[in-house]
Amino acid sequence: MKRNRIKSVFILAVAFIFHTQGASAQFGGLLDKASKAVASKGSKMLGLDKLLKEPEAIRTSFEDVDRKGEQMPDFQNTAVYKPLENLQRNGSDGYILEAGHFEMTNKSYCLKAGTYAPSKGDGYMYAPTLGKKREVVIAILKRAEKHPEVAQSDIQMLLWTIIAKTKFIDYSGSVKETALKLLTAEQILHLEGGALGVLPFDVVQKAKDQMPPAVQTIFEAENNIRQLVSSGNYSYGDFEQYAIMAGMAEPRADVPSGIWTLHPDGYYVRYFPSGYSMTKVQVYVPQELTAKLNGKKLVYDATDDIACPANTGSQRLAQTNEPIPH
Repeated sequence: MKRNRIKSVFILAVAFIFHTQGASAQFGGLLDKASKAVASKGSKMLGLDKLLKEPEAIRTSFEDVDRKGEQMPDFQNTAVYKPLENLQRNGSDGYILEAGHFEMTNKSYCLKAGTYAPSKGDGYMYAPTLGKKREVVIAILKRAEKHPEVAQSDIQMLLWTIIAKTKFIDYSGSVKETALKLLTAEQILHLEGGALGVLPFDVVQKAKDQMPPAVQTIFEAENNIRQLVSSGNYSYGDFEQYAIMAGMAEPRADVPSGIWTLHPDGYYVRYFPSGYSMTKVQVYVPQELTAKLNGKKLVYDATDDIACPANTGSQRLAQTNEPIPH
């Protein structure tokens, strides 16, 4: 009962900040106390074993790709593609697909800190968004369309802090402003579940000693991101140096660039990333698929889609319904 009261206070405090000019400074103490009370018991008891078992905020990996029905890059190689963004919208939930070939270059976001940026030979395939923070991430991608004044870089920084399991109480500066603009009070409360504070150096070292090298890199990058956002003194470049590794991962020969995934809804999709902030998506909808639907809508909503690299050292890319102007 007491814990539920604390949660209610936290939600009310965040909601008040949403609607009151200057309330962040005036009521910041109330928000901080409520947030600390919600998470304090878990953070005090957080031993090394629990830390190592803490699930990822977004856990999608290449193992989640269903490769049944995949097609090599030369599939449909004589097709002419129409602009996907010219299709009828399904409200805020993407586009209503028709039979044919469509493509769009859209905004995309890195969802894996401490990994390599996409390289030319990387093969990417569709996988769903999975993990404890799935609903929050999807909400951000949907709401971003309604807030064109929020820069893509600010949204990317917010997503990196969520992937790094940052406590909302540790948010500061522009990232905190972006969170308050794009998330509801309930969603901000959800960020506290499984979140971590900035870990001391000795804890980081002990944890790293029990991890494989690739996991060590990600673990350290996430702690650096938590430390950075809590400092209040950062730039996008500061985030990027921790999130993006220099160099490139070795492509996998069995998953070439341009490989097609058969989406669970029956159409085909493939991805051509340009860095991590822009992805060209191509969609092929067979005529026989639309014939089977008998008038039922077939919707392409990319906010639940991750372009997943075959090489686990490369970045997962969250997709969006937002086209990038040519």
